[in-house]
Amino acid sequence: MMNKRIIRRIALALLLLLPLATYLLLFPPYQPLRPTGAHAIATARYAYTDKKRLEQFSSRRENRQVNVTFWYPQNTDGNASYPLIVYSHGGLGAETSNESLFLELASHGYVVASIGHPYHALWTRNQDGRITFVDSEYFQELGRENARQDKQQSYRYYQKWMRVRTDDINLVIDTILEKSSNNADDVYRLIDVKRIGVMGHSLGGSAALAMPRQRNDVSAVIALEAPFLYDIVGVENDKFTWRDAAYPVPVLNVYSDSSWSHLDEWTQYARNAALRDDASETAISLHLSGAGHFSLTDLSLASPLLTTLLENGQSNHDRTGYLQKVNRACLDFFNRHIKNQTIKEQP
Repeated sequence: MMNKRIIRRIALALLLLLPLATYLLLFPPYQPLRPTGAHAIATARYAYTDKKRLEQFSSRRENRQVNVTFWYPQNTDGNASYPLIVYSHGGLGAETSNESLFLELASHGYVVASIGHPYHALWTRNQDGRITFVDSEYFQELGRENARQDKQQSYRYYQKWMRVRTDDINLVIDTILEKSSNNADDVYRLIDVKRIGVMGHSLGGSAALAMPRQRNDVSAVIALEAPFLYDIVGVENDKFTWRDAAYPVPVLNVYSDSSWSHLDEWTQYARNAALRDDASETAISLHLSGAGHFSLTDLSLASPLLTTLLENGQSNHDRTGYLQKVNRACLDFFNRHIKNQTIKEQP
């Protein structure tokens, strides 16, 4: 029989190993989907500092710094240029949330810039190596927000979240345009600045949907299960009020089973429902059945167990096949509305 000292040591060892075991159970090693395009893929990572904004989530009185990871074609000649796609992750996502999609686009001749929104990302690593985790107040806001019970509070949250996200996206696009115009090396020399798309998942998709309202150089948008939060301009008689202007660019709204049947009842999705019912060649609503909200991202590959828990057991499906459908739909849409678009040039 083992003595008490050995038992205590075993118990201590198990206690120390429990966090690691839990992490490995939730996040086993995985590989993103193999891209299907002809281009080999390179990556690069930068941090952009916004000299116009102080970091509101920090007391250090420092300017906000935004992390950006690029995926782009590697086997290029000196004259090649490719459309730019900027991505904003979900409410608690990360730069690599849709890495399979980024790889797929890059392999077919796109430069993808994925933003790590500090304090909105679950975590992101700064250029100095410091890891920034999600802000606790923002995390609590995500949990408290309930448009059915308190639209005024939801509207205030939407305004606050959209300001952070859209300011970050504008910083990234403006910085890339500046570096490209100054003939910067590396990835910047590959970018066709006249062909820009924006996409995002969930809250990041809402921010992506806002961008054509703020700038005229965005040619198309993809939103992976995201409401038009920026188009909500107020609350009257306990109802959201909306911008009157038509959506200015082609848009692909992709939905899983998590939201498709709720578009009419979730008031923040009223514009999504209207675009679904008034289908056109430039406003596409695509329902990919058989999975839930997080299966639109690589989380379904990175953590099948966590995805199943978050989707209430809904994600017992062909995860690879489902993500392939997501990636193909996004690639086809950008090929049609960005890569093959006619650029209007002055004579």
